[in-house]
Amino acid sequence: MATRWDRKSLAMAESTEQARPLAPAAFQSISNEEEALSTQLKLRQRKYIKCCGCFTAFFLILAVTILVLFFTVFHVKDPVIRISNLPLDQLELPVLPNGTFSTGTNVTLVIDISVKNRNMASFKFNNGTTTVLYSGTVVGEGMTPSGKAKARRTIHMNVTVIIIPEKILQVPRWVTDLSSKKLTMTSNTIIDGKVKILEIVKKHLTVEVNCTITYHFSSQDIENNCRPHFI
Repeated sequence: MATRWDRKSLAMAESTEQARPLAPAAFQSISNEEEALSTQLKLRQRKYIKCCGCFTAFFLILAVTILVLFFTVFHVKDPVIRISNLPLDQLELPVLPNGTFSTGTNVTLVIDISVKNRNMASFKFNNGTTTVLYSGTVVGEGMTPSGKAKARRTIHMNVTVIIIPEKILQVPRWVTDLSSKKLTMTSNTIIDGKVKILEIVKKHLTVEVNCTITYHFSSQDIENNCRPHFI
């Protein structure tokens, strides 16, 4: 019996000694799996960082683009209107020696008005008016036609203004100006319209230009000063 048990013990010891070299191999397998898992996690983290970086860069570019468009294309500027040509030789008031005007002698002026559109979209405007005032009283008026000024372009229009001398005679200041041989009037031109940019930005604009006209009876010379004004 003892011999049999000794043989069994000896066999078990041998099998144990044979199994012991397998432990490092199993540990190495586990270590390789952990290393592979760690590598996968690092790759995922890199992909995540790259995706976040791409999205951040995209939104930054989008924000900068929107800001640039807002301050350039989508920024609506007021058009500028000017009296480009005031026909000085047409303004000859028919004054009689007694300080009155000859009957039925309305004065007709054809004024060149320019509309400068400073926007990246067209400016469409409606019919307007050009009014001539003498001491606050309307003595002449003309119709400004509707039109369309293309983007970054200037459009010219001829406006016919009719001045009625009889209305000038009704102003109390006329006697004083006649004695000083100088007549000062003002003109006012108003144009209103809309600017549409890609059907996104729509803005109603009203602009005007005011002129001061001084007529000298003796020399028939005219001094004028026109300044645009934004409403």
